[in-house]
Order: sequence, then C-alpha cells, then structure tokens
Amino acid sequence: QVQLVETGGGVVQAGGSLRLSCAASGLPFASYAMGWHRQPPGKEREFVAAVTWRGDAVYGTDSVQERFTISRDNAKSTIYLQMNSLKPEDTAVYYCAASVAVRDIVSETAPYWGQGTQVTVSS
Repeated sequence: QVQLVETGGGVVQAGGSLRLSCAASGLPFASYAMGWHRQPPGKEREFVAAVTWRGDAVYGTDSVQERFTISRDNAKSTIYLQMNSLKPEDTAVYYCAASVAVRDIVSETAPYWGQGTQVTVSS
C-alpha cells in the first residue's frame, strides 16, 4: 500500500520560510517522480513543483521557481519543498504526489496523493 505523508506546514509571517517534507512508502521511490500541488482557499488545485527520478526539477510558475526549491533524498524516500520569501497568496493546502512519469505530476493525474498539509502565510 502506497502512503505519502506530508509534514512541515504551519503558520508563518510574510517573508518567512517553511520546509515541507513528504515521506513515501510502499513504492520504489528511486524510480518515481514526485511533486507538490497546492489548493488555495476557494480555488482549484494547482501544480507547484516536481522532481524527476533523476533529480531534475520542474516548477509551475516563475514566482514559485524564484522562491521555492524542490529536492529529494532517495535514502530517506522523502522529498522536500523549501519555501522562502513566503507571501499571503502562498496560503494553501499543499499536497504531495507520486507517479512513474513527471508529466502525470504536472497534469494532476498522478495515481498517488497525500492528505495534505496546511500552510498559512499572514500579512
């Protein structure tokens, strides 16, 4: 059974930083692309970032790429999302996703998803 468990969310002031983690189990982690989506309050879920099995990163927007960094640790079966210079518009539930293909992460068709972790950025 595949499980993705996100941690690291919380409340932070604008300009602050948070690091999200997603621990995976039940899948051959080193062979999987992993990534993050987020769903702001009252809005659709949107792609944030993904990392291929080789470690190549893909970001959803220029604003995210300038402030966020996705990484993976295959030894720990975990990915991370380092978020710096946070803005109130980054407030959302952040979801971890896993798939054999990074395009599935980007297109929100990944077969495996976590339960989400709340990030709230206060102004």
